[in-house]
Amino acid sequence: MKSTAPRPSAAAAPDRPEAPAPVPAGLSARALLLGILAVAAVCLVIGYAELVIKYIQLGILQLPPVVIGCFLMLTLANRGLQRVSKRWALSSQELTIIYAMMLLGAMVASRGLVEKVLPLLVTPDYFSNEANQWQETYFPYIPRWWVPFDPTGNSGQWVSKRFFEGLRYGEKLPWGLWVVPLAAWSLLALSVFGMFFCLAALLRRQWADHERLSFPLVQLPLEMVRQETGFLSNPFTWMGAGLAASVFLVRGLHAWYPQIPDIPLDGYALNDWFTEPPWRSMSWTPIFASLAGVGFLYLLPSELLFSLWFFYLFTRVQDVILASFGVETQIMPLYGCSIQVGHQIMGAYVVIVGYLVYSSWPYLKGVFARALHGSSQEDSRELLTPRAALVGLAVCFSVAVCWCIAAGMTPWLAVMVLGLYAFFIAMLMTRSTAEAGLLMTETSFRPVDMFRLFAPTHALGHTNMTLLAFLDPALFRDQRGLVLTGFLDGLKLGDGVGLSRRKLGVAFVVALLTALLVAGAFELWLPYSQGSVTLYDYVYRANNQWGFQDYSAPMSGPIPYNWTNRVWFGVGIVVTVALAILRTRFAWWPFHPLGYALCGTWSILVFWFPCLIAWILKTVILRYGGMRTYVRLRPFFLGLVLGEFGMAVLWTLVSAAFQVPAPNFPWP
Repeated sequence: MKSTAPRPSAAAAPDRPEAPAPVPAGLSARALLLGILAVAAVCLVIGYAELVIKYIQLGILQLPPVVIGCFLMLTLANRGLQRVSKRWALSSQELTIIYAMMLLGAMVASRGLVEKVLPLLVTPDYFSNEANQWQETYFPYIPRWWVPFDPTGNSGQWVSKRFFEGLRYGEKLPWGLWVVPLAAWSLLALSVFGMFFCLAALLRRQWADHERLSFPLVQLPLEMVRQETGFLSNPFTWMGAGLAASVFLVRGLHAWYPQIPDIPLDGYALNDWFTEPPWRSMSWTPIFASLAGVGFLYLLPSELLFSLWFFYLFTRVQDVILASFGVETQIMPLYGCSIQVGHQIMGAYVVIVGYLVYSSWPYLKGVFARALHGSSQEDSRELLTPRAALVGLAVCFSVAVCWCIAAGMTPWLAVMVLGLYAFFIAMLMTRSTAEAGLLMTETSFRPVDMFRLFAPTHALGHTNMTLLAFLDPALFRDQRGLVLTGFLDGLKLGDGVGLSRRKLGVAFVVALLTALLVAGAFELWLPYSQGSVTLYDYVYRANNQWGFQDYSAPMSGPIPYNWTNRVWFGVGIVVTVALAILRTRFAWWPFHPLGYALCGTWSILVFWFPCLIAWILKTVILRYGGMRTYVRLRPFFLGLVLGEFGMAVLWTLVSAAFQVPAPNFPWP
């Protein structure tokens, strides 16, 4: 396996940004101020769309629709301002700063942190009852400084009830009870973000300069900020945007007036056509027809597109084959894929991450050498010098580990789960966006699932399991909104317009702090104001409970150990190694190892059908129209992304202003 990166192809070449400008630009004060205002606006829009409207998930993608929609409005307004006064118009570098800040702000406000942590801190108190006995099971092991309620008291305390049911007339939000837990969890969040910041500084040169990964998520915003490309003046761009906008205009009007015909883009599943045994044993296989997904995936190499949808359908074939032999298909705990597929993916991760370390070892040795003996002139242009990045990484990791130990976690377990999260799971998820352009980052296992390969869960002890019941849904389970990808994409975009990496790093830090304050305050006020039982189910009645439900059984007593999981883990290792070897030996080999490693994730479940459609369209266009036609149509497909994401923001604003329904968007 020479590289996990796609083999160079003519189809992929036009998508790469140009080399950075020789003299990096600095940080503009007005861009920083506008970025702060934009981050605040993004946090508020995301909170309303995802939690109140519920079915417009504006911030869950690694290319967040809210950022693209708002950035489109900003760039169009800036073009108009240029015609009036070029002095007041924003430069490409200033637009890039604002975009990068909005990108990180959207991730933090959505699934990257705030939406997962806040409901979690009152969940065991509110949902404890005689049936689940969470008070007896978990309360004795919950640190007092972790939560706003009192773990030594009875369940159903006022601070938790009002969070889920809303404040009564005359009652005030109990800010004082939240100060300590919010400060404590903010320390953990900042240490994790610090790790990712340092990892981005270490990975950027290897991935962007040495391996020359294409970073597909950067292509659209880069086209929007570069005026010389003429992207926003290209008629094909607006044809694509108009098509997508028209579709969602009709869908929105249908939500107002049902007599207007709908244009259905979701609500289908292959299971509806396979109702006889053993085919009915196939896991849920929905069809989401996202025009933006098709438009964006058009940028990816054909072999990678083929691998993504092929291996996803291959997992469904596995279900059918196992059912035909009488093997019961179990579901991976806290995930939607089968337990067999989940452990195969785990094995695939081991091979790919191991290879990434192996292939990067000469570069990493140079990093360690420069950290010990002094940095080069080139290092001074990086986000951090090698010494600063390594020291910062060690300090932030140590703070996170000590935070867990202070809560009562066993030291070796704290090192294991945080190490697997930062250097294993997050690493491959970030690689999937930098190389495969994955719009959504989600895996199929948690760090504790690696432990379960070698020992039963109850061996962890009650305190460790209680703490993991919090940390799994807060950090490890849902990887959407992974900030590490935002750092690397922001750096790549900055290189494309000649922006100083260190100045951009300042904007990163300001954006994170702004998002923590704005999103934290708004998403704490919203449940007490409206009652979270009326808000989005996934955030307030699903993800926040699943960890406690999963650990309830081993907390009650020993459970049987499933040795077959090791077999499927080994299958994943063998298959990934075989795919890698065949890919390096045969130029015609069509299967990419990343496609196999991502086959059971929620990301591919949502986007497998757009992958299939994009692969068919791209294959036909390249075969009958050639590279010239492919490049000419590229603005049309990017326009589909602008139209769909722009309409998502527009319908959110219309819904909030007039309290009217909004259409569903096919990326849940």
